[in-house]
Amino acid sequence: MTHQTPELRITLRRSPIGTPQRVRRILLSLGLRRLSQTVLRPDTPQVRGLIDKVKHLLEVSPL
Repeated sequence: MTHQTPELRITLRRSPIGTPQRVRRILLSLGLRRLSQTVLRPDTPQVRGLIDKVKHLLEVSPL
């Protein structure tokens, strides 16, 4: 029996231009490189923490 982790759909909605380098590194670690790009990530505390740091640039919805 496999237990599947729920996933989050994360979309970059605002440009990181003018943001600190730390914010850009967080976006890259989430896999977001271009505006309007969408990625699927597991719903874990680590991913939630990254999202919380840059939530002003993202749109997040459960899958």
